[in-house]
Amino acid sequence: MEMQDFSFRKSLGQNFIRDASIVDKICRVSEVDKDCFVIEIGPGAGSLTSKLVERAGHVLAYEIDTRLEEYLKDKFKSATNIDFIFDDFMKRDIAQDLKNYSFDKLYVVANLPYYITTPILEKLIAEVDAEKLVLMVQKEVADRFSAKPGTKEYNSLTIFLNVHYRTKLEFVVNRNCFVPKPHVDSAVVSFKKLEKPYEILHRASFFQLVRDSFQFKRKTLRNNLKGYPLEKIEKVLIEYGHDLSVRAENISVEEFIAISNDLEK
Repeated sequence: MEMQDFSFRKSLGQNFIRDASIVDKICRVSEVDKDCFVIEIGPGAGSLTSKLVERAGHVLAYEIDTRLEEYLKDKFKSATNIDFIFDDFMKRDIAQDLKNYSFDKLYVVANLPYYITTPILEKLIAEVDAEKLVLMVQKEVADRFSAKPGTKEYNSLTIFLNVHYRTKLEFVVNRNCFVPKPHVDSAVVSFKKLEKPYEILHRASFFQLVRDSFQFKRKTLRNNLKGYPLEKIEKVLIEYGHDLSVRAENISVEEFIAISNDLEK
């Protein structure tokens, strides 16, 4: 198969990078070296994959589009440090996939499809204990990752990410750098694992509390958390200068953790 004859599938969010300088820049930001085991999601035409193979100890690439199998296997037939899994990343047991490998550092480097960015990120947080993530996503989505409380971009995913990682918007990528050209610009964001993780007594309960708090973004915590012991929650909120009339978008990561931990006592 020749890539110029490839029929892109909008349903898979396929936008392949065509600018080599952007690929080089992503690799520099990722700081991948021979000690790194790298997961790539959606290698596409393999432009980023090629650079990762040059730099990493090993690359495990997940590609949902089986039409690319012959092309990618042929492109990397001489590489000994890459494996492909032609399957839906969202359906894989990542821990099971990684059992066959040993490594010092686990990184994720990927150009994520716009339509499924959030589910992929939530899966990475839950299942992949990566030291660093370097992801290309829609610019508007990237703005949410490092958003501050009180801004319209701040949401539950912002909190989930900041509980685990130090987030940095590295650079913006013009839409003209892709084929086919998407309707919006992208951005590359890095997530570096926190050296000192937050103390959360029960992580599953914490994440559920955050999801429920943002269930209806324009509603107050009093309305979104009706099934919770509101008196206990308000007691913590008052310590931070709030009450139950506050919206979730005005509550910091530390405050959500304090509420969650108090509910577990």
